[in-house]
Amino acid sequence: MDWFVRAFIKSALVYLGLGICFGLWMGIAPTAVIYRPAHAHLNLLGFVTMFIFGVAYHVIPRFSGHPLHSVRLATLNWWASNTGLVVLVIGFMFLPWRPQARGVVAAGAVIAAIGALAFVYNLWRTLDGSGPKPRHDSGMGRRLPMSG
Repeated sequence: MDWFVRAFIKSALVYLGLGICFGLWMGIAPTAVIYRPAHAHLNLLGFVTMFIFGVAYHVIPRFSGHPLHSVRLATLNWWASNTGLVVLVIGFMFLPWRPQARGVVAAGAVIAAIGALAFVYNLWRTLDGSGPKPRHDSGMGRRLPMSG
């Protein structure tokens, strides 16, 4: 399993745990409902989307029969999606008390969108079969002559 597949799935599990904690908090202390946007984004962008990214990066190359278009884009996807989500959630946590946090929310949304668009492009190109081509000059995959 590629490192970024494992990283996306582990990130998804962390965000699921945080989303559950926020949900419990809102259930126990109804005034915490002001943090509903943070809760929703932890669950949807955090758990659901990160899990989809991880599973898709694992299965789409296998199902399509084409190698992943770009590991670099998958890396950008992971960093931008996680950074964007964390910035977004922090912004949502401060927004009820500091209207200036709208800029933080917007920055987080833009960064997360860059990550998601990297995913879209990367998988689109993978499905088209435009991934790295195997090198035939490396000696890998060559059959040894049969003896005897």
